[in-house]
Amino acid sequence: MVEFQSNASIVILILFIALLISRALLLRRKGIKVLLFGKTDKSDFLLVVVILLLIYPAVAKAADLPVWDLLVTPFWETPAPGWAGLAFCAAALVGFGASLKSFGDSLRVGLDVEKPGRLVTGGMFAVSRNPLYMCFILFCAGMFLVHRNIVAVAAVVVITLAVHRQILREEAFLKKHYGAEYEDYCKRVRRYL
Repeated sequence: MVEFQSNASIVILILFIALLISRALLLRRKGIKVLLFGKTDKSDFLLVVVILLLIYPAVAKAADLPVWDLLVTPFWETPAPGWAGLAFCAAALVGFGASLKSFGDSLRVGLDVEKPGRLVTGGMFAVSRNPLYMCFILFCAGMFLVHRNIVAVAAVVVITLAVHRQILREEAFLKKHYGAEYEDYCKRVRRYL
């Protein structure tokens, strides 16, 4: 049962990545560059390395690749929290897909100071100013409940802090670029939930 939960969470992770890449490729055909991560701040690439280091133990365990046992030893053995974790992961995937749809042609991963697109305030963005990030954090929390080890805890903490840093950077840019329109949106919709 625990192995099923672990494997299912990896499948959901792959679907997350596939959704983002397919959306980026569709927009690229329209001439829109989506993946701008690290363009305005080179230190953003450190987050990619951290995410890969945090994902590897989960994938390694599921694929029977070499990994230090201490990293993947679960804190508890009961599978019950893993089912809740899978539900979180699945909900995050659905929310992520809905957020990508709401973004339309304005989707950017990173700050696009040259062609930022329109300010998106409808769909999932009427619930949260940062639904993609909230879905990603929910996914990480779900992964913790499924994998319940030191790497999963580190993933939740590091990714939550990194997401908060990125949100603050994006808010400063959006306020400067969209002015009163963005400030009015901030008064109507919360930063997180």
